[in-house]
Amino acid sequence: QRLLNEAARYLGTPYVWGGYSPSGFDCSGFVSYCLVHSGVRNTGRLTAQGLYNICTPVSQSDAQPGDLILYEGHVGIYMGDGKIINAMNEAQGIGVCSATYTNIVAVRRVL
Repeated sequence: QRLLNEAARYLGTPYVWGGYSPSGFDCSGFVSYCLVHSGVRNTGRLTAQGLYNICTPVSQSDAQPGDLILYEGHVGIYMGDGKIINAMNEAQGIGVCSATYTNIVAVRRVL
């Protein structure tokens, strides 16, 4: 829940390629920042692949709030109810969308 609370603080924050601060995030910068600043895990700034590598595999059917949902070149935080919070794009910034907006590559548990 700490991770989701931290992530929700940044709804509407701009999307910035390579961003890793509340002035702007990209997808992996957003997830990494939220992990660190929620106290869940001190990952530092990782790419989507780096986040994939440090987390435990979980089946899509077992996804729980706070798990990471990974796509081809993208990552978001699962909120439950089929939704993720993520750095969407330059027009929308940090927002919430369907976890199945595109094909899910993997689900990973941070803890």
